[in-house]
Amino acid sequence: MARVVSGTGVGGRREPTARRPVAARPGAKEPQAPAARSPGLFTRDPIAALEERARTIDDPAEKLRFLRRSLARYEAVDEKLQGVPGAPLRWLAYRVTGVEAARPLFSRNPNGALDPPRRARTPLPRRARRAANVAALLLVAAAGLAIAAYPLRTRGGTAPPLPLAAAAPASRGEAAVAEALPDAPHGLAPARIWLVDGGGGFELYSNGLRIDTSAAVPGEPRRYRVFDRRSGMGGDPLDRPIGIVFHTSESDIWPLEESFNAKLRDSSQNLLHYLRKNRVYHYIIDRFGQVFRVVEEKDKANHAGNSVWSVGDRVYLNLNGPTIGVSFETRWEGGRALPITRAQLEAGRSLSDYLRQKWSIEPAMCVTHGLASVNPRKHLIGHHVDWARGFPFAAFGLPDQYAVPSPAVALFGFSHDEGFAAAVGEPWPGVAEAERRLAAEALTQGLPENAHRRERTELYDRWFAEQAKDAEDAQKTSAEAKEPRRHGSGG
Repeated sequence: MARVVSGTGVGGRREPTARRPVAARPGAKEPQAPAARSPGLFTRDPIAALEERARTIDDPAEKLRFLRRSLARYEAVDEKLQGVPGAPLRWLAYRVTGVEAARPLFSRNPNGALDPPRRARTPLPRRARRAANVAALLLVAAAGLAIAAYPLRTRGGTAPPLPLAAAAPASRGEAAVAEALPDAPHGLAPARIWLVDGGGGFELYSNGLRIDTSAAVPGEPRRYRVFDRRSGMGGDPLDRPIGIVFHTSESDIWPLEESFNAKLRDSSQNLLHYLRKNRVYHYIIDRFGQVFRVVEEKDKANHAGNSVWSVGDRVYLNLNGPTIGVSFETRWEGGRALPITRAQLEAGRSLSDYLRQKWSIEPAMCVTHGLASVNPRKHLIGHHVDWARGFPFAAFGLPDQYAVPSPAVALFGFSHDEGFAAAVGEPWPGVAEAERRLAAEALTQGLPENAHRRERTELYDRWFAEQAKDAEDAQKTSAEAKEPRRHGSGG
């Protein structure tokens, strides 16, 4: 999500560089070994341990490198602990290692927001603590026996059953990304959706959609132009949304378990605060399926950035203007979205139905960020890759946009690089179809494919420059209109 705003995301770390050795002067003391080491990971108060060790380091640069190395180790352990099965075992692991106490210092949150400080808890009586420790040890022992016995139960060649919540694998070998949700016929939407109740920070609609409006803020006025494949940029600017772009929030994701309930709530509230402050997305759907309005629908929000999409002869070069941004609280990693709950999908489908009816949005203009995002300078697709695979279009009653020829490739000759392949793997089918069409056009015109592709990218550059100049002129005109008129004074 932060990548949408800044383009790079917050929290990336550069590997520490090796320090040049300095020759010791005669009589100088050897540097203290503890200053170069990170504190032991298994400590109940890692922040105090870091502070104590950092005090022994005089060089500010070396102290900073030490802190970064130490926090990197804690973050690596935290990632492993999040994968520990079962809330009791995970709780015990966090308690023993003390990693949770260091989480407020982590920099992996792409939103740039720190986790809230831990709430002070009333200490348990001694007998209760002993009972809890004994129970935890029994759980660890039981887990060890279960892990040791697991290969014996599966050695017969029969695959273990899938969890009930897992969805059936998607077509074309794509990994499932969410709990199962029945497919809806393409283009199906309720005959009419109306406001049932509202006020006091919420809106309730007849299809069951409930929108929390308590945090909604205005955005910039919506203004955009539509390009025509043959004639270029259109005449009058438009100010109504005509599409939807689906996103993932790229925020911290806690296990959806009761023991993490406070963390889940705090994480969602931190995310909502960040989105509201930066006018990112129109809607965010949290892990429990709650729908929050962030930016008013009639206004423009920051969510799609440089992007390309087309329907028929209509071409759009930046989807911030013509579309509404809907984001699911999750991350998109390793070619798939992290777990999305059925509650999120059902809320997203209800929200999509409501928006499509209210603004008369055609199904072909409902697309994911990963399918439309581009790098205009390098002429590459997949600048952002959230939902570049796996969005359940059929469950939303929408056509499979992964099969649509990529407009950025077919119209403007964009390509993809190794970074795209590393993040997404094999491109979605629409990319291959667009490449085929581009090659066929070059053959028909008697041009080498590279020359034809260059002509297409030059067309994009011209249109992109025209759009930028139009936006600049409009902004200047608006600023001049807001200035108070100066009246001449008589002598």
